[in-house]
Amino acid sequence: MLEGKAVVNETDMLQTMQQDALDLAAKALDIFDITEPTEIAQFIKKEFDESYGTGWQCIVGTDFGSFVTHSQGCFIHFLIGSLAFLVFRGTANLAAEANRIPPLEAVKA
Repeated sequence: MLEGKAVVNETDMLQTMQQDALDLAAKALDIFDITEPTEIAQFIKKEFDESYGTGWQCIVGTDFGSFVTHSQGCFIHFLIGSLAFLVFRGTANLAAEANRIPPLEAVKA
């Protein structure tokens, strides 16, 4: 595992969910090598899907940018040493999506 304490940069999660994210990251780092960020992310994502329902995304690495839309109360970005973790549950603007799909009766064959 990487040495050092987790530093939370940004979050809107409840404290218990934040702690789950930090604990899972620590567990993943005990199981996987730091050079396996995809496996670390997959482990955290699967655990969050099982605990909190599907739709979770996880990005792990030392150099990445992001711009995401997330469900309220379902976002955390933190560091453990030089490794960054971004865990969030995605969301879609369902009203906007509904306006893009024409109703069946409007579609002409």
